[in-house]
Amino acid sequence: MDAIQDENAVLKEGFLVKRGHIVHNWKARWFVLLPDRLLYYRYEGGKRESCPRGKVFLADCKVTCPCLEYENRPMVIKLKTQKSTEYFLEACSREQRDTWASSITAAIHTLRPAQAPKPDLEHSPIELHNVSLSQVADSMHDVHSGIKLMNHIEQGSSFKKCFTGSALVDWLVSLNFVVTRFEAVTLSSTLMDENFVKPIGIKSIEAIRSGEMSDQFLGDSLAIHFKMERYKRKASVKHEVSLSAVELSGRVVIQGYLLKQGHNRKSWKVRLFILRAEPGYLHYYDPSRDDHRPVGGFPLRGCLVSALEDNGVHSGVKGKLQGNLFKIITQNDIHYYIQATSKEERLEWISALKQLTC
Repeated sequence: MDAIQDENAVLKEGFLVKRGHIVHNWKARWFVLLPDRLLYYRYEGGKRESCPRGKVFLADCKVTCPCLEYENRPMVIKLKTQKSTEYFLEACSREQRDTWASSITAAIHTLRPAQAPKPDLEHSPIELHNVSLSQVADSMHDVHSGIKLMNHIEQGSSFKKCFTGSALVDWLVSLNFVVTRFEAVTLSSTLMDENFVKPIGIKSIEAIRSGEMSDQFLGDSLAIHFKMERYKRKASVKHEVSLSAVELSGRVVIQGYLLKQGHNRKSWKVRLFILRAEPGYLHYYDPSRDDHRPVGGFPLRGCLVSALEDNGVHSGVKGKLQGNLFKIITQNDIHYYIQATSKEERLEWISALKQLTC
């Protein structure tokens, strides 16, 4: 009996966005990690279905994190089975991506037969004197395997062809310049000190000067960098001011997958919500799309935020729900019904939202 319980012990669960095998579209699914397998479920009408839509047996699987096969989806993990079937799973943030990858990897390792101990490469110190910074910089410019350049917005200013500090860490690991992400932080900092990369934007420069090195490169960092021209004098940084982008430039307070009820059809869909401060806005994104534009959002000043009791039927709410509901009423009297995945998550969101409604 104990063995059965152990086999069905939930190690981790939550929403991930999964790429389809036949039609390569992206759909949000509820994933449950067990000691020997990964299950995924569909949500229908605001409630998780009782039977899983699929399962992945973890024995001899391989995890790739970061997975850089999708330029517009930097939060993707690749899980390759013993039969070479590939699963692409997208998390809501780098922190969640790395946590899922670590949890799945740990489960895979426990399924392996006992082997002779191997050197612990995870904690081997990086020897930067053996790393050619010029070679790393040249590789950054490579047309095929170089770091991906994208457009970023900071404090209402749009910066073209740049990349975040955490993206640099991902790239260094993926090309095997280093073994661990913490080693990549050290190498990233050295590249910055030697002017191979440079922070741009007032907020980025201040963050680099005052913050911890790991905060700038390992989290969802606001620090943005652009790569220097190879062995040329520094070019001036050009940027365009976009007034419509001001609301997207705030500091990210919290982000995650939540269920939202539609205004017209009243159907429930999984959306990626991002709460920003300075200025205070709540935006939500359709995780099935490849672009990064929000499908909706509103300023938080003057909004009313309240939890809804899990018992009973609420006016304006449809579907067989799991509970953990809360409601936001905007200054324009638009009602948003949102469902968290747990009471703790609902409390966290309500607390963060209320701080920005004044």
